[in-house]
Amino acid sequence: MDVVMLTGVGLLTGVTTVLFGFGGGFVAVPVVVWADAALGGDAMRVATATSALVMVVNAGFATAVTPRRVLVALRGSRPLLLLLSAGAVAGALATRLAPAGPTRWAFVAYVALTVADLLLRPGFLRTAARARAAAEAPRPLPAVLGAPVGAVAAFLGVGGSVMTVPAMRRAGHTMHTATALANPLTLAIALPATAVSLGAAAVPAAIDAHVHLVGLIDVRAASALLLGALPVIAVLRRRPPRIPDRAHAWAYIGLLIAVTAAMVGSA
Repeated sequence: MDVVMLTGVGLLTGVTTVLFGFGGGFVAVPVVVWADAALGGDAMRVATATSALVMVVNAGFATAVTPRRVLVALRGSRPLLLLLSAGAVAGALATRLAPAGPTRWAFVAYVALTVADLLLRPGFLRTAARARAAAEAPRPLPAVLGAPVGAVAAFLGVGGSVMTVPAMRRAGHTMHTATALANPLTLAIALPATAVSLGAAAVPAAIDAHVHLVGLIDVRAASALLLGALPVIAVLRRRPPRIPDRAHAWAYIGLLIAVTAAMVGSA
């Protein structure tokens, strides 16, 4: 495992946490799969578990330094947060039972379908639908979607922002607000998923591969990723870059395409 490379990728996860609300999941999963390739079929399970821990810290820190005037949009969302957490427990448990190969390709298919949806269905890139919806004082996400969003996000190790950001975008929020609100929602998913992963049995192949695991979490990989990410989050939250809303939305899609390509390339 190249700690320097992982720390460098951590810098990128810090950027994606602030600018896109990802918390590191989409970036961390393919990188940890590559770094722990010696684990064979278990690399995907370790990657999703490690990603959850990275998201807990990144999303928690990003939420803590987000202005309260932005977080107030989550008022009344307790049912949503509880259902996200409940779904995350189910998804994390399912990860321990699912075969690794199909899980990897489910990750690729999920992101690819999301990209197609964002490009083809109105509301994410086109401003007219968002402007009409903005007048209705939208909530981030209907509570009834909490359980399935949490389950899918924890199962694939992606944190849920790829579902919550488009939903909030179509509800009328700007990219800046939608991505900022994605972090506390990601935290609701990543916390229970991490707890489940910590309690899981370690992967037998980890000893021969010289990968130090706590439960299913690669502690060294997570530490290196966080070492790079946290300073970036602190700086960008204090001095957020001014990105035009439409360009911000296109960058979000571009990152999803890049991550899909990286995951296919690591197969």
